[in-house]
Amino acid sequence: QVHLVESGGGLVQAGASLRLSCAASGRTFGTNAMGWFRQAPGKERSFVAAIPYSGVTIYADSVKGRFTLSRDNAKNTMYLQMNSLKPEDTAIYYCAAREGWGTSTDRFSYKYWGQGTQVTVSS
Repeated sequence: QVHLVESGGGLVQAGASLRLSCAASGRTFGTNAMGWFRQAPGKERSFVAAIPYSGVTIYADSVKGRFTLSRDNAKNTMYLQMNSLKPEDTAIYYCAAREGWGTSTDRFSYKYWGQGTQVTVSS
């Protein structure tokens, strides 16, 4: 079992930056692909970014060039650096982990989920 805890959300103005963290516990997640999804009010949970154990990180078009995903396997922690935030980035952000090393944009392929952290961007 993998337990995921997100942190780092908050209320910021448009153009600001935030860094989200996802700490994993329960067992090491060294070979698991990890990802971030977000859910705005009244909308479905959508893909933000995903990172394999090693290899190419993938991003949603809406965040490409503004968000950077990284992981520290020694610390069992994943980070999402969010720059140039926009009001449309406002959502609850969820950390997720898959069984297996490959990334995916499909939220149903992720087995483990955190409780979410709120990000609010004011205009």
